[in-house]
Amino acid sequence: MAEAYSGSNQYLTFKLDEEFFTVNVNSVREILEYVKITRMPDAPPFMRGIINVRGSVIPVTDLRMKLGLSETVPKPTTRIIVLEVEREGGSMVIGALADAVKEVIELSPDQIEPPPEIGTRWKKDSVTGVGKYNGEFIMCLDIGRVFSLTELTTLENAGEEAA
Repeated sequence: MAEAYSGSNQYLTFKLDEEFFTVNVNSVREILEYVKITRMPDAPPFMRGIINVRGSVIPVTDLRMKLGLSETVPKPTTRIIVLEVEREGGSMVIGALADAVKEVIELSPDQIEPPPEIGTRWKKDSVTGVGKYNGEFIMCLDIGRVFSLTELTTLENAGEEAA
């Protein structure tokens, strides 16, 4: 089993397109309703911009785009998942758009299998496992692996510049 899933057995499930994904609740700070996002000049396409959360500037990413899907079109169910991402030298806080947030579930390590070697459209290193819950397959994301160190630095710099 992947190291990212060695802590809590609780996961936040959310939807991107028609697929269910999950991240360990230890990475989740809060879930926000969709708010207007201020675009940043020269930002990479997956970076939608920044938001203000109680006086803190948070960069917001589009997980759909980062995983190779079309850009998120906000609708009433769209949420911003505020995540703490581990990186070299500490951690940083980012927002990630999700089409919908479902629930917090428990998955034991024996309910999570390694991702298939073929037939998946997701970046192999960002999907660390596939769980099954209520008859649905759930892609287990390691949010720290979804973004490269360079991308995380870009996001962090955008947040600092805006502050």
